[in-house]
Amino acid sequence: MATLERRAPVLWRIATVTGVVPETAAARTLELDVDDWPGHRAGQHVDVRLTAEDGYQAQRSYSIASAPEDGVLRITVERLEDGEVSPYLVDEVLEGDQLEVRGPIGGHFTWRAEQGGPLLLVAGGSGLVPLMAMLRHHAAQGSEAEVHLVLSARGAGDVLYATELDDLVSRSPSVRLHQTFTRSAPAGWTGATGRVDAALLRAAGPPASAAPRVFVCGPTGFVEHVADLLVELGHAPSAIHAERFGPTGS
Repeated sequence: MATLERRAPVLWRIATVTGVVPETAAARTLELDVDDWPGHRAGQHVDVRLTAEDGYQAQRSYSIASAPEDGVLRITVERLEDGEVSPYLVDEVLEGDQLEVRGPIGGHFTWRAEQGGPLLLVAGGSGLVPLMAMLRHHAAQGSEAEVHLVLSARGAGDVLYATELDDLVSRSPSVRLHQTFTRSAPAGWTGATGRVDAALLRAAGPPASAAPRVFVCGPTGFVEHVADLLVELGHAPSAIHAERFGPTGS
């Protein structure tokens, strides 16, 4: 009889904000020191819970941006103007503040370097966050797995981790970046514009015949659109790992 893997319980823990990093005009990364953090896998997320003075609580889920090898837990939050939690995390939280976090959560949308590649990562807006954790893990492990990142953003000012992404691509010949801008392309841009389409996915590669591990993250409509295109291009539905969230992406 097979032995079931025993997993540690997912508990609420106290997290102290040790750093605040602006990413775009609407997003920033919070660096967290979490009591007894058990570690995580690239692609997982955490729940964040805020409690008001009157006892009212609000809870949201955020993808983990940091690699498992990093000594600090990072989440990147994009502000929703009508949100309960994100405006506070983006505009008000300071170093030294404490939050409650629960995690890590999720097993389907994860990648470990020993699993190899090739990888096809497709991000819409802030859907880049968990995929960035995979890219950072790839770099930390010195992986030579082939990675193709397709990134859709409204404009150049909306691209998270822009400088780091360029650095990762320049340092690793196995990582390739394909971008499209849906609203405002930068001056002199000669690459793709508009929504991710079959032509962009086909040009980005790898082809379905290479049996890549596929990870798609972004708003629900974006993810469903991309998943349909990938199936039309011959990718097996079982190979497509999807993570959806509310209307915060491009």
